[in-house]
Amino acid sequence: MSRRGRAGVTDPSRRSLLRGAGLLGAAVAGGSVAAPVAAQDPTDNAIPVREALENLTALEAETLEAATMRILPSDENGPGALEARAVHYMDRCLGSHLRDSNSAYATGLNALHEQALQRHGRAFAALTGTQQDALLAAMEAGELDGFAPDSATFFELIRDHTIEGTFSDPYYGGNRDFIGWDLLGYPGIRLGASPQEVARGRDLPPNHRSAFDNAVFTKSDNRGR
Repeated sequence: MSRRGRAGVTDPSRRSLLRGAGLLGAAVAGGSVAAPVAAQDPTDNAIPVREALENLTALEAETLEAATMRILPSDENGPGALEARAVHYMDRCLGSHLRDSNSAYATGLNALHEQALQRHGRAFAALTGTQQDALLAAMEAGELDGFAPDSATFFELIRDHTIEGTFSDPYYGGNRDFIGWDLLGYPGIRLGASPQEVARGRDLPPNHRSAFDNAVFTKSDNRGR
């Protein structure tokens, strides 16, 4: 399935995807940005849960991870949501600042799982990439039943959180090893910059530091690690 924008425009470029979402040159993603469903080589392998879970069930995490891998996959331009641990971010944050989304996640992920069973007789994570893309496209279009309030709203929710988990500060549990920031060419948090550094812009070498590595920031209980 081709990368699809909000209006269904085909665009195979990962850089164009990020630029269209307003992420190039930015460190934090959120709000109602558009990250189209993306293509990846089909696979029949279920995705194992690799980390202890705090809020998602094992089946929910497996389903969600499969979806995020289609929304923002790894490709020739670099790693994606899986490598950045976007699901780890979501799981941690569902116990903090995303706690109001717990019910939507539980209902939506169960509905996606049930839709996969009804249409293909297998869990969503065990479907081929083409089958997963077709279900996600139907979900984005609001064509699937069992979601609250509807499948399009749930698609928007997990799409936005996939982007947040890939590109937000690693302190919150995603963007592992600064994968997202490196993909964007973002050099990292700096409390000050010389005129020479400003002139270099994105050519600055990445410092791979979280904002919370600086003593001037106070760590809160909402961290994702």
